[in-house]
This record gives sequence, C-alpha cells and structure tokens, in this order.
Amino acid sequence: MLKQMVKVVPIAMAIVLSAAMCFAAAEPFPNLAPKELVVKRGFSKEATQCIECHAKKTPGIVENWKSGKMAHATVSCYDCHVVDKSSPMASQCEGIKGTNTYISPMVSSKTCSRCHPQEVDQFLKSGHAKLAGAPVVENKKMLKLMYYYEGAQFIGVSADSSTSTASRASGCQMCHGTQVELGPDNKPIKNTWPGGVGTRYPDGTIGTCTVCHTRHKFSIAEARKPEACASCHLGPDHPQIEIYLESKHGQMFLTQGDEWRWDSAPDTWQPGDYDAPTCAVCHMSGIGELSTTHNVNERLKWDLVHARSEIRSGERGNGEQGEKLMRKVCENCHGDTHINVQRKVLDDAVALYNTYWDGAVKMKKELTDKGLLLKDDPWNDGFQELEYYLWHHTGRRARHGAAMNGPDYAHWHGFFQVFQVYKDMQKLYEYRIKNGKIEELSHVMSTGPI
Repeated sequence: MLKQMVKVVPIAMAIVLSAAMCFAAAEPFPNLAPKELVVKRGFSKEATQCIECHAKKTPGIVENWKSGKMAHATVSCYDCHVVDKSSPMASQCEGIKGTNTYISPMVSSKTCSRCHPQEVDQFLKSGHAKLAGAPVVENKKMLKLMYYYEGAQFIGVSADSSTSTASRASGCQMCHGTQVELGPDNKPIKNTWPGGVGTRYPDGTIGTCTVCHTRHKFSIAEARKPEACASCHLGPDHPQIEIYLESKHGQMFLTQGDEWRWDSAPDTWQPGDYDAPTCAVCHMSGIGELSTTHNVNERLKWDLVHARSEIRSGERGNGEQGEKLMRKVCENCHGDTHINVQRKVLDDAVALYNTYWDGAVKMKKELTDKGLLLKDDPWNDGFQELEYYLWHHTGRRARHGAAMNGPDYAHWHGFFQVFQVYKDMQKLYEYRIKNGKIEELSHVMSTGPI
C-alpha cells in the first residue's frame, strides 16, 4: 500500500505541475512586488523629541500609545499631528516654538486616510460622517432647540454668552460633532472641540475616527465591543445598547464575552472567536462572505430614526441591498425559518408604527388648516409636544426594539407608550375641532414619556 502511495504522488504532482505550466503559459502572472522592499525601524529625530517631551508632560498618553499597534508600527505623535504651515489648524506647542514644525491637536479622518484609505472612504459615505453632524450644524429647528430653548435664551440668557451653548457643547456635539471654530492662534474656541463622530474641521475635512478607536491606543478589540457604541447609542430616544444587552445576543455577551477572542485580524474575526454578535459584527465586521465595512448604512433596510420609516435610499444607503446583506450576517448562525420570522417582525413593527404616525400627521394637517396649532412656540402646544415624543422617543424605541430583539423596549417602552401618546393627541385634536380653539391648559407633562 505504501509503495502504491509513493508511486501515485509523483504522478499527481506531475499532473498539477503540467496544468500549472499550461495555465501560466496562457495567463502569465506578472511579478507585482516592488524590486526593493525597505523596512525602516525606529523614529525620526523630530518624532523622538515629541515622544520624550510628552512622556514627561502627558505620560498617560504616551503609555497608552506604547501599548497599541501604532507604536509597534512606528507611527508616532509626529506622524498624526504634524500639519503644513498653511493649514488653518496649524499651531505650535512649547516644544517646537520657533521651528518649522507645525502641529494640530485636532486629527480628522483625512489624516487616518493616509494609511487607511478604504476604511475612511467607506466611513465618509456612512451615517457616521456628514449626516451625523448635520443636526447640530445645519438643522434650523435643532439650532433653536439647542440655544433658544435648552440654552435658556427664552428666559434671558444672552445669545452671545457661552452659557447658551452649554447644552450643545456638553451633549449634542459630543456624539454628533459640530463645526469647529478657531481663534487667532488657530486653536479651537467657543467649546466647539472636541466633538463626536461627525465633527467638521476648519480645513474642510469631516469625521473623528477616535470616537470608536479611542486615542492613543486605537484598539481594534475595543471598537468591536458593544461599549464602544454605547457612549452615543443609548438613552430615551435611541437606546440601542440597552436593547442589545436585553436581547439574547447581549445575554450571551454579558455571560461569556470575557472568554471571547477580540483581537483577530480584520476579516478573520469570525464565529468561533465569539458565540454571539456584537454591534460591530452585524453592522461592520467581516463575517462569512461579507468583508469588513466602515459604512454602517450598508446592511440596513429601514430608516428607523426619522418621523416615518422608509426603506433607505440615496445618501442613507440602499435598503433593498441592505436587507440582503444583513440576512447574510444572520445566516452564519441561524436558519432561514428563524431569519424570516425576525425580519417579518421588524417589517410588521414598522408598518404598525407608520400607521400611528400617518394618523398623527392627518390630525395635525386638519388642525393646521383650521388655525388650531401654536405656530410661534410648538413646545407650548400640547399636541405638537406629544407628536415629537410619538416619533422621537416612543416610536424609535418600538422600532429599534423590534429590530434588535429587545422585547421590553419594543413593548413597554415602545408600543405601549405609542398608543397612550396617540390617544392623548386624539383627545386634544377632538377638543380643538369641537370647540374651535386651543385648550387653555394642557395636561401634557413637560418632560414627555420616558
């Protein structure tokens, strides 16, 4: 038997080699490798000076950097923070005063794209870039909410006072980002930096990668864990982390996650390294036949954020394609029967919520036509206040709860409150239509449903 095997192997090898030579002759493969591969180790004189200075002044930053992949790849402070003298963000710290070196404490996605071009290109097409910053930078209603109402201008705080920007600076911009403004020394002013993922920088660039890959370690393991998403995706209006932790996926993460492998290379982090998906697995990571993406819109079907849910299109993604891609994620752990049920539940939940929203819109139109809405201050109008909570809080929770298998949020924090809010809107609508006037005292709680 052994002799037979010995004889067979050379014949098989000859067949393979012969086929390979024929293939090579027909389809030659050019050698695309560079003629000379130069690997430089160590840091430049300028980079070394930065490291040594900051090791004394900000040792926590340097120690964090030393333990990460950037230091291992000899990517230093100098590589990421140095800018051209002509940059609107160019400034000099004490250690480089009087030299030809200029730096900026602000590092946008453009800097990261020098080494990670594909990731940044995907990111800039996602809801985490320009779309994220839009509410804080462009939306006139949101600007009035942040400054006139939340900033207390309506009770006398000056519009020129930094006090009126406190709500934005401490809250809104930390997740959404804002437009960074600079002073004469090219340093940020008016508390417009640091900011969240959609921050817009003075040089025209957009995006803060360190929101997920926190500086200065830039850990891929950290970005894969649900906690990386939790600092923004939480709370009464979009409690994704609470929903996730309530779900069976979250239950497995909480009980087993310490044993999972978090540091596999991109596109090699697969089931087996983990036993249940995290936010990153479903929305971003390579899994099965899907490659890693930094466009978090790619695998989404529905827009569950806005007042009425529609299948995503345009700059918000391709919902029909997103449905197919998300199913490919699910197929790694579930059969068709399970997947079909879960996706149908989401579609039905969206249809139910849209039914409520369409009814609210119909009532509002009639009240508008009859002059029975407060135009100057919608926050003093009980009907319009409830309309806001119907979509922005209870309606979002119902839809996200259904999408991510969080029953408490789909029900008690979701549709249970949706129908209550709707009934209150009905009563206000009926009173105004019957009496031809707006009620003198609204019974609506100023905080709305929670």
